[in-house]
Amino acid sequence: MKRRLFVTAAALCATAAVLPLFTAPAVGAENATASGVTTGTSAPDFTLTDTNGTAHALSEFAGKTVVLEWTNKDCPFVKKFYGVNAMQGWQEKATADGVVWLTLCSSAPGKQGHMSADEWNDHIAETDIASTAVLMDEAGTVGRRYAAKTTPHIYVIDGEGVLRYQGAIDDTPSTDAADIDGATNYLAAALAAIDAGEPVQETDTRPYGCGVKY
Repeated sequence: MKRRLFVTAAALCATAAVLPLFTAPAVGAENATASGVTTGTSAPDFTLTDTNGTAHALSEFAGKTVVLEWTNKDCPFVKKFYGVNAMQGWQEKATADGVVWLTLCSSAPGKQGHMSADEWNDHIAETDIASTAVLMDEAGTVGRRYAAKTTPHIYVIDGEGVLRYQGAIDDTPSTDAADIDGATNYLAAALAAIDAGEPVQETDTRPYGCGVKY
């Protein structure tokens, strides 16, 4: 049953997208994804406008842990987490702990997942998205700089501005929400390690999901 669900979701992504679906399981740092930012180095600064017209620069959050989450509301892999309020729950917990959570959409105009600011605000209200801000990257500049490949694709930056984790949200590349509880959550582990002042154990994993619609 899980296999049939997965194939159906993959077909949906392929139909709506020109970029491939990434479904490989997580791998170690020696086989890290081809990224524009090397884990353990300073995360590049950027400025993007949120859905309310407010500009946010990464540098304004110096001293705080920052999560970057690439999203596409129409991607089945994104729906997996948002449909059961799992992503919203992680957002709420993280931000309550002082983490800045930035949700980014790099879908270009006319591509799957792209929305106007008003449409985004309606979607945020309807789905109870609890991130610090939803940033619109319509030109794909930030997505390409970070080499964001899939939705979701997660990056965790510590208070010193160093990228400490990048890759999949967990180790189970499926679209079945029933798999969430049994998965190893790389994002949660990275945040817990940073909060405890300990090294992040899994620093680079291969992301899975629908290709970002640049």
